[in-house]
Amino acid sequence: MPTQTPAQQRAFFETYGILKLPGLLKNEVAGIIADFETVFAQHGRKADGSRRRSIVPFVDQNAGLCQLLDHPALLAVVSNLLGPDFNYVSSDGNYYTGDTGWHRDSLYQSSSYLKVAFYLDRVTKDTGCLRVIPGSHHDAALKLWDGTVTAESEANFGVHGRDIPCTPLENEPGDVLIFNHRVLHSSWGGGSERRMFTLNLGRRAKDPKEVDDLISYLSYHIRPHVPEPYGKAMLETASPARMVHLTQPRQFWAAAGEHYKLRTAPPPAQGA
Repeated sequence: MPTQTPAQQRAFFETYGILKLPGLLKNEVAGIIADFETVFAQHGRKADGSRRRSIVPFVDQNAGLCQLLDHPALLAVVSNLLGPDFNYVSSDGNYYTGDTGWHRDSLYQSSSYLKVAFYLDRVTKDTGCLRVIPGSHHDAALKLWDGTVTAESEANFGVHGRDIPCTPLENEPGDVLIFNHRVLHSSWGGGSERRMFTLNLGRRAKDPKEVDDLISYLSYHIRPHVPEPYGKAMLETASPARMVHLTQPRQFWAAAGEHYKLRTAPPPAQGA
């Protein structure tokens, strides 16, 4: 496969909303898996196959995983897509069980939010790899594939979700997958203990609308009464270069907390 230039890579991502980076972390994957298991063990969240097990925030709790935000090859790709001053906004670690239906991760219009996904087991089309509908992040595609088209595919088309036309991104440990939050994606046929974690990143907010979106995004990851958006390991091991990606979300964390309170407040009592 020919090597993409940064401009070609950015154009590909903007057009299709996805990137696969085969073997980007193959030299580090053994240590990454060990750190993943350490975090789950510390939380007593051993997978038992009955349901998805998830920890949020995730990489923040382990100094080794935090270093992914310093990895030169990963930084080069993300900086090319979002700019060198991008925001790190959240992470999650998961043991997945069974199928995940078609969905988008967010629909913010003003900023580009993307997910960097690390699958720690070999997964194929029929064993739970990420499936995507390329280009489904564009505004025109949002109208074509609204939330009911894929979620209710059997009623609408007589077709199971696993048979919706898509691109399967089969994965070996050490590969890195990047996709726009607005891209429709799913997973089918996987086993009961699939290991996967993510970094959620966004373009640095430059105007009031982008700031509003950042505050709204952060409010959905608020842990009530926690004064910082990031874990102790993330902050204590952060270099000045990493702090660039943490500063703006920290700046607006208090505002996100107020947004969270408004969003979760009970509705006012109705008059008689």
